[in-house]
Amino acid sequence: MTEINIAMPQGRRGKKASPDITRDANEFLRAVVETTPDCIMLVARDGRLLQMNAPGLQMIEACSFADVDHVSLYDLIVPEHQSSWRDHHRRVCQGENTAWEFEIVGLKGTRRYLSAHASPIGLADGTVGQLAIARDITSRNLAESALRQAKEALEEKVGERTRELQAALKRLQDSERSFGLLVEGVTDYAIYLLDPNGKVVSWNSGAARIKGYGSEEIIGKHFSCFYTKEDQALDFPMLGLRTALREGRMETEGWRVRKDGSRFWANAIIDAIRVGGQLVGFAKITRDITERRAAEERLRQAQKMEAMGQFTGGAAHDFNNLLMAILGSLELVRKRLPDDQRTRALLDNAVQGAKRGASLTQRMLAFARRQELKREAIDLASLVNGMNELVERSVGPNVNVEVHIPHQLSRLRTDATQLETAILNLAVNARDAMLGGGTINISAREERIEGGHSSGLAPGPYVCLSVTDTGHGMDEKTLARVTEPFFTTKGIGKGTGLGLSMVDGLTVQSGGRLAIHSQLGRGTRVELWFPVASETSTTVEPAPSSETTAASAPGRQLVILAVDDDSLVLTNVVAMLEDLGHKVIDVSSGSRALDVIDADPSVDLVVTDQAMPGMSGLQLIAAIQARRPTLPVILATGYAELPPGIDRAIGRLAKPFTQRELADAVAAMGDRLQ
Repeated sequence: MTEINIAMPQGRRGKKASPDITRDANEFLRAVVETTPDCIMLVARDGRLLQMNAPGLQMIEACSFADVDHVSLYDLIVPEHQSSWRDHHRRVCQGENTAWEFEIVGLKGTRRYLSAHASPIGLADGTVGQLAIARDITSRNLAESALRQAKEALEEKVGERTRELQAALKRLQDSERSFGLLVEGVTDYAIYLLDPNGKVVSWNSGAARIKGYGSEEIIGKHFSCFYTKEDQALDFPMLGLRTALREGRMETEGWRVRKDGSRFWANAIIDAIRVGGQLVGFAKITRDITERRAAEERLRQAQKMEAMGQFTGGAAHDFNNLLMAILGSLELVRKRLPDDQRTRALLDNAVQGAKRGASLTQRMLAFARRQELKREAIDLASLVNGMNELVERSVGPNVNVEVHIPHQLSRLRTDATQLETAILNLAVNARDAMLGGGTINISAREERIEGGHSSGLAPGPYVCLSVTDTGHGMDEKTLARVTEPFFTTKGIGKGTGLGLSMVDGLTVQSGGRLAIHSQLGRGTRVELWFPVASETSTTVEPAPSSETTAASAPGRQLVILAVDDDSLVLTNVVAMLEDLGHKVIDVSSGSRALDVIDADPSVDLVVTDQAMPGMSGLQLIAAIQARRPTLPVILATGYAELPPGIDRAIGRLAKPFTQRELADAVAAMGDRLQ
């Protein structure tokens, strides 16, 4: 409260009423004033509020004394009580102790009845003011008013039906008592009553549990305090009452606010209560259904993800066919080009672009089908250094890439191709977070995790790969969602929202975890934790590239039946096989392939696509095995995992494949060729 020097006033005969209050006494009185539940206020002779304790501020709905500093208390008095209040205030300022009751309107519009006891008190400016102690008697007045109304209604019907009414009243009281006990015992529902204006008049234990208010805190307050500020601005609380009044009942769902400010999703029912056709109030029942709504949202998200996965798988399969035709044709063109370094450089660049597209389709298929990773022992320093040039080209000249990975670091265990993709994805994300340029630091360390670690990782040795940027960072709300599939902060056309969710999936499937640390204005650090590879793990060795290694030469010329419904792919496969020296028969469907096999016993080998209309590759293989069990078949599929039911003895090619891979697959079936 505001510090004011107080002196006791002179009595009417000129004698001093009491000695001056000392500083120690002031401190004592201050403690008393702030701990009493009643309103204690100091009012100047002209009606201005000079001091008021915390309970008083709560009664007039002020957040602090600054809200009412030098406000005239007279302005808070309801019009019908203003004259009486002026009279009592004048008498107090003339030295008289007095008590009276009056009604005030708080700063937020709540009306309260107060019972006040006031005494004169001398102020530092030489005038006499009012020191008042006021108690909130709103509930008592409401009860007394209700009692008077009930008494008047009862007196009107006194007469020959007195005994009948008394018996009915007893039954009603017993019923109300039983109902009250029932309502009070319900804790899963907030059940309470409102007066016709929407003020709370009853409160059960369920309401206290769900909304956080005790009955003494909420009774007498308007129920709109349970609504969000947005709903209050749209007048939703009163709209609900008007709807219930018009239709008898109103049910809705929406966000509601607890005492502590937290929100919950509520199912709310309002019933209008009438007695003899007259509205007496409203019954309100509220349930907290936040968890149910969250479960429904998770189900919708899962369905959305399933549909997106199906779409992604189909799109990636079609894209694989296009890349198959591009890569195969480029390989054949390379063989026929003159020895011109400039032309070969352009061709190699096109091949690398197509291979990056193929890598992207594998990521899409992995996301759609949740394929198992090919986990191997990886030398992280060699892997990162090998792709350093690619990272630098991807992030551009404005970004400095620093790599700090110890060469003596233990090998980690994961899928090498997916890890390369993850590092590139993180580097591009970091670049996009540094619009004016900056630095990306790629580093790694080895750490042993003990049991009970906050990361949730199983005990053991791990390698932590970190990608750190100096960008704008993320707030807590964004950070909480960055691994959600399809969530992105990038503009339209600049991000799919799949990158971090796939990085997260990579670490988890590898037995590690993803950790992201970020603050607005302080950049982001992404940590990929992978378990250290065991000594028996297979080490990843660079595979010879198709650009530098010639395709395997066939042992002899074969008659090969090529089956694919995509004319681009079929043309490409035929060209690669003929370039290898084989005779090729090409058909575009499974049924036509069976016709050829039935009519031509010279066919040595079948190369077939899997996803074809009418008859799939697996169905074709089953039909071939029924006709010619010894005829070898190679199944070409863009899907990352083997389809269910495939015979592991059948040869398999992963689309898109190179001529070398095709030649190797044909050679691998050599022991079955007749």
